[in-house]
Amino acid sequence: MKMDKKNQKMENSEFHKFFIDELKDIYWAEQHLLEALPKLQKASTSKQLAMAFEKHAKETQKQIKKVEQVFEILGEKAEPKKCEAMEGLLKEADSIIEDTDKDTFTRDAGLILAAQKAEHYEIATYGTLRIFARHMGHEEVEKLLEEILQNEKGTDAYLTKIAEDSVNERAMKE
Repeated sequence: MKMDKKNQKMENSEFHKFFIDELKDIYWAEQHLLEALPKLQKASTSKQLAMAFEKHAKETQKQIKKVEQVFEILGEKAEPKKCEAMEGLLKEADSIIEDTDKDTFTRDAGLILAAQKAEHYEIATYGTLRIFARHMGHEEVEKLLEEILQNEKGTDAYLTKIAEDSVNERAMKE
């Protein structure tokens, strides 16, 4: 891929290095979320929520592939950098499982809360990275990040629907 002088200069900038660093951060976050989702699925009381976590795992695998494509387009090695934020969010999800009773909708409400916190972190990150890519003229990268962002927003909306349609009301009755 031939680069114009603007993009060549941009790739050596602190801003571009920061962008790559943040991509490594979200790459780690996605990989570790993927590892955690089966545990959330297993801890779910509602079959609908368990299926949502299973679907989310499949989507996360696709997102990881898209982030790897982003690295490839940018000529960078896809390597994760520990994401302190996601690590904390996943620890919080573990605490919710430990602090709630098995087979309760209170636990499901907590699992939805934990999952939505992770989704909101991802939405914020992908939204910002997409804008960074746009400003640097990385149109193909911007498009991939937008696709991931829309998927994250869809997952968040679906979790809200599960909570509002059944889980929260059933949790209140326990």
